[in-house]
Amino acid sequence: MIRLPAAFTRLPGGPSGRVSRWLGVALPALLLWPAWHLKHPLLFAFRHVETPLLLGLPVLALIFHRRLPKLARPLFLAVFALTACRELEYRQTRDAVLEASPAMQAVGAHLVAGYTDLDELRPLVAKGLIGGIYLAKRNVRGRDLAAVAADIAELQAIRRRAELPPLIVTADQEGGSVSHLSPLLEYLPPLATLANHPDPTVAARRYGEAQGRGLAALGVNLNFGPVVDLRPADKPWPDPLSNIAARAIASDPQQVADIAGGYLDGLNAVGVRGTLKHFPGLGRVRTDTHLRPAVLTASADDLAADWQPFRQLAGHPAAAIMLGHVTLTALDARHAASHSPAIVDGLLRQAWGYDGLLITDDLNMGAVYRKGIGRVAGEALAAGVDLVLVSYDPRQVYRALAGAAEALAEHRIAPARLTESDRRLATFAAQSAPAVANGMKAVRLTADTPLTGQQTNFHGQPKKMPKITNVAATNRL
Repeated sequence: MIRLPAAFTRLPGGPSGRVSRWLGVALPALLLWPAWHLKHPLLFAFRHVETPLLLGLPVLALIFHRRLPKLARPLFLAVFALTACRELEYRQTRDAVLEASPAMQAVGAHLVAGYTDLDELRPLVAKGLIGGIYLAKRNVRGRDLAAVAADIAELQAIRRRAELPPLIVTADQEGGSVSHLSPLLEYLPPLATLANHPDPTVAARRYGEAQGRGLAALGVNLNFGPVVDLRPADKPWPDPLSNIAARAIASDPQQVADIAGGYLDGLNAVGVRGTLKHFPGLGRVRTDTHLRPAVLTASADDLAADWQPFRQLAGHPAAAIMLGHVTLTALDARHAASHSPAIVDGLLRQAWGYDGLLITDDLNMGAVYRKGIGRVAGEALAAGVDLVLVSYDPRQVYRALAGAAEALAEHRIAPARLTESDRRLATFAAQSAPAVANGMKAVRLTADTPLTGQQTNFHGQPKKMPKITNVAATNRL
């Protein structure tokens, strides 16, 4: 064994110096945060090692406790105890959800879940604990269209056997930077590139048809696009994740409405619905809602132009509306739009007369997650939202379901509210079933005919479509 000179070990950076003692205390102190917030969305990348690591490190530390500073020992014990308690709490919540009580099923019909593991997803699908799924980049990476479509067809078959409504299958395929299913599906540039087209509405319809064909081939029936937030003329504040300036179509509300309307027409022609997002608009918002709460202080009159595309297209047969996690202080200073009774029921349902689908942005986002994902899910459904989205970290679905079911049991969600929403979901399902079939017919998806041949892209130019083999599974929807 090599021994360092005594003079070195007395230095702050030496193995037995003050730095080592400080690190011995700092490490368990830092581990208290992930232990307390076990299975937090910010820790999603470490999900498979999170609990073993937070339990294993304290055990190792306590085995070699004689080398630790005295203060480190109770800290490591606290990390172990917190992790064990949080893990037990999570498993109890998951098991309670999977018992599939009537209350769980009642709220579950209004939840759209992302997934990483089909084996974990299947029980939620079969027991009616979710109403839809979110197809993300992780679900298609390195796979071909036939394999992904077969997964979705299998899940829809599970629903049929259970005599449950078909799943709403969603995706985030806006074009441009948000093209989560590309390169499996053809990458298309942002809709904003059509703003200078001689006939942008016609071009947008072709764009929607081109994009919709690929989505329909997978079995997707609700796309989270178009973005109808107005592009800010100048947005110097940081917006790293939302990046609305790059995703918005234009700054002129009529131009946005024209292009978005043409795009919805194109989607609708091939059996896919679209989503106007993110109400009440993110163009003016100076905070990224992926990370923290955002406030919009403008009055309703000031936002008339921002809301014009939403109002103009709200009656489109292919349009749902996504609610952003922005607090509009003029109407409701206590709740973000995604779970605000004043905005959902008072403004959209009553004042505007909107009777289409309303879906929240992902409840994993920092703007609302800190309030408690179960609490926010319950408040959203109580306000009149139809679909609650839990996509980035799929395992948060158990907490969301448990919280919403508790709200229903405690009469914080009126049963009549869910009945109204069930009617809207049934209408969507009835419209989507024949529409998807027509969309698949339009792209000639049959067991005997591969997806080949000349199609027309959104610029009106012929292009060769990729050949897809073994597509019979895509018909089982």
